[in-house]
Amino acid sequence: MEKVKAGIIGCGNISAVYLANLEKSPLIEVVAVADLLADRAEERANQFGIGSVYTVDELIHSEEIELVFNLTVPGSHALTDLAVLEAGKHVYSEKPLAVSLEDGKKVVGLASEKGLRVGCAPDTFLGAGIQTARYAIKEGLIGQPIAATAFFMGSGPEWWHHDPEFFYASGGGPMFDMGPYYLTALVNLLGPIRRISASAGIQIPDRKIHSGPKSGTPLQVQTPTHLSGTLDFVNGAIATVITSFDIRGASDLPRIEIYGTEGTLSVPDPNEFNGEVRLRKFGEEEWQTVEPLFECSSNERGLGAGEMITAMRAGRPHRASAELGYHVLEAMHAFQRSSMEGKHIVLESAYEPDEELYYGTEVMPEEQS
Repeated sequence: MEKVKAGIIGCGNISAVYLANLEKSPLIEVVAVADLLADRAEERANQFGIGSVYTVDELIHSEEIELVFNLTVPGSHALTDLAVLEAGKHVYSEKPLAVSLEDGKKVVGLASEKGLRVGCAPDTFLGAGIQTARYAIKEGLIGQPIAATAFFMGSGPEWWHHDPEFFYASGGGPMFDMGPYYLTALVNLLGPIRRISASAGIQIPDRKIHSGPKSGTPLQVQTPTHLSGTLDFVNGAIATVITSFDIRGASDLPRIEIYGTEGTLSVPDPNEFNGEVRLRKFGEEEWQTVEPLFECSSNERGLGAGEMITAMRAGRPHRASAELGYHVLEAMHAFQRSSMEGKHIVLESAYEPDEELYYGTEVMPEEQS
């Protein structure tokens, strides 16, 4: 089967992970890279043996390229997606889908109008960790899911990232940075979110960079750094979610737990593709490990793009879709809106996960062994 020729826009840290994984893809061949910093694009091209280094505009309008990976900073996601779609190409974007809901709607609408595919990270929910948890829920191992908790508790990226400013600008913060992993996992485990009530604040406003050449430079914090919310799902389940850059000590809180009428499911880190799924049935004293559905590594970023190509060729919807990305985007905005407006925010969008489990393969069903 002929590979789809792809280009990557944005050659920062995450691009190396994508390129390493895409080298092994049976469906996608990366033939060009581009970045606003030409030297950075050249470095990635040399590192991975990519034949062409373009300007961003050249890559978008290259007749050879069918699919563009948008690995730019969050504030450029929607603008780049729209340009790629206008050029008649499919696009797979890093999260979030957009910074504003208006821009997110534009991306979804333009893709529909032009009959093109938009994929959106995270695709970690396609890994063995979340899919095994989905299996456990579908098989009724915890009975009817009635509640959940999800916690991302960190001290902020300024302690390790050399250029962390964008984490504290609009479209950043712990919710827009890590929230997509947790919310995407919850939606795939429990279904669409109905409404959200939350509080959000900048609990530690005075911050500075602690690593790299900018060490000691003050950070301007323009977005909430601690958000705590209650999510009501369409199926009746109620979840408590906290994302924070303000935890200066340790935390023993779980990543995600799902509580059912017959037991509890411990779900691994949604920022990784694998991890142990544990089950404790009602009346039992010990946790047991749920056997994983399949084997995968901890980082298979780009898997969602391969699944998108497979779905496109099979004529069915893909899973890491713009619709899912928009539902998560609306949920993230609802945290801040609820806090500012002092009320529940009812979501307008909905996303129904595919009923079938995903087994971590990028090939067409007839090609599976």
